[in-house]
Amino acid sequence: MSFDVLLVDDHKIMRDGIRAILAKGDEFNVVGEAENGTDAVQAVKRLRPDLVLLDLGLPGLNGVETTAEILRHHPECKIIILSMFDDENSVVSAIRSGARAFILKKASDGDLLDALRMVARGGAYLSPQVSDRLLTRIQKGDLESRQAPAALDVLSPREIQVLRMVAEGKTSKEIAVMLDLREQTVRSYRKTMMKKLRVNNWRV
Repeated sequence: MSFDVLLVDDHKIMRDGIRAILAKGDEFNVVGEAENGTDAVQAVKRLRPDLVLLDLGLPGLNGVETTAEILRHHPECKIIILSMFDDENSVVSAIRSGARAFILKKASDGDLLDALRMVARGGAYLSPQVSDRLLTRIQKGDLESRQAPAALDVLSPREIQVLRMVAEGKTSKEIAVMLDLREQTVRSYRKTMMKKLRVNNWRV
């Protein structure tokens, strides 16, 4: 049995490299590619892949936000995050968003295939370097020591997603397109956030 895979990375050379690795065997079949989060969400709707190999540092919707969007539309999809960075906050955010694996881009071909196999079978996978560092932090009891500012605790994950885009200067119309929402829905989110954050001069 082979599994359909969608590759999502803004660097074509990275996608080509992964495609070449997967083409060496018959376990995984690359059915499509995307170079940003918005296109990835649309590709998942169209192709319904079993696995999505997703770069954390995507332009527009980042990897965490894209993971949440994909799972909102296609909850049975299994997502593997690829990242250049191994900081604990990135790992924890990715896993909390629903990703089943977190792999460093410096991992070997064997590690990548192990992760895909593990996730395809319903398991989870963390790159050894990542799991070692997380274990150390858990043992020290400081896994929650780098939390987001308390002011943002009142916001839902979707509101935080919209807030980040507002901070980047995007309009309600642009945000609506990226998140596949109605513009009025985005305006409603922004008004709700204004109330929660007690902001009075925020254009919506």
